[in-house]
Amino acid sequence: MPHTPPLEGVGTTVPANNAPAELTAGDAQLRSAYLAEVLAVLYPEPESGSGDGIEYLVVPDARRPRLLVPADDRKLAAAAVRRYAEPTSRLARLKRDAVVAALKTGASGLLLRDKVRVGGSGGIDEYLKAALGQDVRLSVHIGPARANRKPVIQLLTPAGATVGFVKLGVNDLTRRLVRAETNALSTLACAGLEQITTPAVLHSGEWRGNEVLAQSALPIWQPRAPMRDRLPYAMRELAEAFGITRCRLAQSEYRGRLSTRLNALTSSPDGRVLARAGADLIQRAGSAQLSFGAWHGDWTPWNMAALSDTLLVWDWERFTTGVPIGFDAAHYALQSAIVTAGREPATAVDTVIETAPALLAPFGVGSAAARITVLLYLADLAARYLTDRQAEAGARLGVLGSWLLPALVRRVAHL
Repeated sequence: MPHTPPLEGVGTTVPANNAPAELTAGDAQLRSAYLAEVLAVLYPEPESGSGDGIEYLVVPDARRPRLLVPADDRKLAAAAVRRYAEPTSRLARLKRDAVVAALKTGASGLLLRDKVRVGGSGGIDEYLKAALGQDVRLSVHIGPARANRKPVIQLLTPAGATVGFVKLGVNDLTRRLVRAETNALSTLACAGLEQITTPAVLHSGEWRGNEVLAQSALPIWQPRAPMRDRLPYAMRELAEAFGITRCRLAQSEYRGRLSTRLNALTSSPDGRVLARAGADLIQRAGSAQLSFGAWHGDWTPWNMAALSDTLLVWDWERFTTGVPIGFDAAHYALQSAIVTAGREPATAVDTVIETAPALLAPFGVGSAAARITVLLYLADLAARYLTDRQAEAGARLGVLGSWLLPALVRRVAHL
């Protein structure tokens, strides 16, 4: 499963926007430009004019493209919209269901009027059919502006069943992330996890210089079950799945890795602020005894679903071992507060730091170590954003000086 931000007018909560105003105002233009970019990658050969092209409906429209679905089969198009993402609010479900109903009944022309046509030969369709050994139709997700944005494809059978998702790495960053997720899923398949279900690798390879990962579809459409207190225990199972190391922060391999990442960021003002804060944090907390294990790297409400007997978890491209235990809990709390609850990002950062002892108690982390762990997580997250150049890509929350860095600097100074 890919990360599936909501379809505008069809999906779920939209994250608070902390990108520069000019990027916010131009989001529709950025999406439209990205639509053309994605189509050029997936269908590099122009339509021949002999009628062999492929036509897609643009959901909800060409000005705000979120999803491309087959235009020649309304039932297939309805299945693509219905199965791609699960809305979390009643209003979002009603909007999504209205689009599905319109597609099923043939009334979609009233809601979905924009179409795009692409070449039918030499495209990604042919490659995937051959690689997977089965006939598949495609639905294409058009994501928001992010440095790690990449083509994400839903695989459907001709009958409309979702059988998988495909990610394409198209530049240095996204190729690295797709390779990382391929390795992560292969590693996790042998981990013997009991509380977590992960996608299986259906195919990995290279197509026209792009890194390809096809993974099985998790059954997110099955009835949901209450989360209750299952989440921290599932996170702890993952953290401990590949072994635990306990030592002082100053003696850990993680300290060296984080320092190297921070030192590589000093060419920008925010990078210099972060590098100084990170070095100060490592120096002040160097004697703290911490436990180190694995983390998902982006465990959020929209990258998981709770069923009665398991937690479905996808989007493993940031999976890493040897990090302080509790990183996943901190990330989930921060992202939930900002995206789901709509809190101001700077306030959410302070709240996660303040509540660190309770947040990390299920992981066996003491109060002092919990606050240090959350501060290390924030430094790690900031390093990721700056390394990936999220602000330059127009990412929401990409401008760290407006929310994350001030809180991190202030809190480290008071350790």
